[in-house]
Amino acid sequence: MKILTLVRHAKSSWSDSALSDRKRPLNKRGEHDAPVMGRRIAEHGIRPSLIVTSPANRAWTTAKIIAQEISYPLEFLQRDDSLYLASLDEFLDVLVAQDNEFNSIMLVGHNPGMTDFANFLSPGLTQNLPTAGVVSVEIDQDHWNLYEQPKTRLLVHDYPKKTA
Repeated sequence: MKILTLVRHAKSSWSDSALSDRKRPLNKRGEHDAPVMGRRIAEHGIRPSLIVTSPANRAWTTAKIIAQEISYPLEFLQRDDSLYLASLDEFLDVLVAQDNEFNSIMLVGHNPGMTDFANFLSPGLTQNLPTAGVVSVEIDQDHWNLYEQPKTRLLVHDYPKKTA
């Protein structure tokens, strides 16, 4: 069995139009929501053995904040350029390249690919994975090749404005 957790970056700022898209920081809501969701990820018992993130500032910052909240060593965070605005196929390519010794992986990225990937893993789950949203599934196989739609069990579907 494998556990895959998807995290959409927290809310980002559009206040500085001179910044490139990759350099946009989190806004105040994003700075609030990322640690909240990190604590909720910990409460759900999600403990990834690997976190791979888009290199965009908003995703990298979200990944660092969540890593701190779940006691994941920051020096083990990995950036992958392929995750910047990744499509479903690009997410699958990144995942299949990971070592099968990792039993729990977290990917931090962007929409619309993140919502597409969530719906691939759990068909019909959501029309939009909100910023700082989390989807975690258990995958009934022992490898990260998900090109053939895997049998999954939804473990977590959470986001900042979700009420219990």
